Amino acid sequence: MKILIGVLLVLAALGAAALIHTLTIRARKSDYVPPEDNPRALPYAEKLSRMVKYDTTSYPGTDQRETFLGYHKILEELFPLVHARLDKTEIGGSLLYHWKGKSDKYPVVLMGHQDVVPVSGEWTKPPFSGEISEGKVWGRGSVDTKCSCMAFFQAVEELLAEGYEPEQDVWLSTSCTEEWGGPGCPALVEELRKRGVKPWLVCDEGGGLYTDPMMGIKGNFAMIGISEKGRANVKFIARGKGGHASTPQKNSPIARLSAFVCDVERHCPFRSEMEPETRAMLEALAPAASFPIRLILENLWLFRKPVEWFTPRINGQAAAMLRTTITFTMASGSNAYNVMPREAWVGANMRFVHHQDMEESLEVMRRIAARYDLEMEVVHGTACTRMIDYKGEVYRYVADTAAKTFPGCISSPYILTAATDATFYDEICDNCIRFAPIVYGQEEKKGIHGVNEALRYDCLPGAVDFYKNLIVDNRH
Repeated sequence: MKILIGVLLVLAALGAAALIHTLTIRARKSDYVPPEDNPRALPYAEKLSRMVKYDTTSYPGTDQRETFLGYHKILEELFPLVHARLDKTEIGGSLLYHWKGKSDKYPVVLMGHQDVVPVSGEWTKPPFSGEISEGKVWGRGSVDTKCSCMAFFQAVEELLAEGYEPEQDVWLSTSCTEEWGGPGCPALVEELRKRGVKPWLVCDEGGGLYTDPMMGIKGNFAMIGISEKGRANVKFIARGKGGHASTPQKNSPIARLSAFVCDVERHCPFRSEMEPETRAMLEALAPAASFPIRLILENLWLFRKPVEWFTPRINGQAAAMLRTTITFTMASGSNAYNVMPREAWVGANMRFVHHQDMEESLEVMRRIAARYDLEMEVVHGTACTRMIDYKGEVYRYVADTAAKTFPGCISSPYILTAATDATFYDEICDNCIRFAPIVYGQEEKKGIHGVNEALRYDCLPGAVDFYKNLIVDNRH
């Protein structure tokens, strides 16, 4: 009894300490909202509309240079000063622009991509209409990522019109094969390598001004991407004797695959662990959370282990932040109902966390597959990208620029679960930031690679201003 009372007293003391600690920290709101009456918004929307109207759908392994050369003519019309005064290099449809500064010691690369994913499903507006209505620009690419490309082109266009000369070299990079991880961006990186350019900062898509980024946290937050999870497409193959379905065999390929899939989905085999960068994100968001969430996030010294154990079981977003994930996405068996397959397989997409990166995560799956007599084939795989120091100079520079451009907006480090072209720039740059200064609400996020992609264009002036500030306020 004395031991139980002692334990209860300790728990009560810890709870009281957590409560007091939370009450002593001032709650904050991330209350930046794009102004609705900015006179620049509609002209910017019209430029984005022109870009969206040109179909730049890319297809794996296809040479589409001629298609993108047509798109480049649109860019020349929309941004004449950029094309008159910057040095342009075109490689297979991808583009690299050089704006020479007073120094080339700390070059900055602003980047996005020209291409978009194929259209599917039923759309409310035609997917390449570029229609401007309901406060939005509608169409494929309006969010991913012609909006950010328009913004940095426009930022440079306006600075050129003002007669500004940058302190450091500025490069604009936009590939035409991002959506399938093709050769566009690697070719641009190789071009910079040949010229001896080692960027001080690369700023690509990935993070952004996310609306309501987590349960219990409301507002627009500058989620600044500092790394990407690794990823792989994996195939699990079961072999058997085949035969006629009228004489079924036990332990058939499909039965083994089914048992394997159920096992993995019911009993996640990967470690849930809060990395320092994830903890930094949660603590940055904590002051804006509702009180119950805030109590937990402000006291991760006490609640970290419960968060690591419990939240991935109830929330897919939390699971993606804390552990490697695997999603089964494809399957194949025989080509007839009455034929047992000699071979069947399921395909899966894996996303690796840094604390259990590609090699270890794949080995975990290989061992489980062996228990079900399955072969495992890695179709494609890449490890996690390096972490950028969220306490370092470059991250701080981007966060300060966001604070200046979007007053009242809380910023936070962020690890991407998706993939970007910035991965290729890791070869020549130590600080590849994933941040597009666009407001991504729930509808915008749904439209990415989905139907009815559309962007509220009231956020475009802020995006242009962010890139202008990033160029002008260079600290070197």
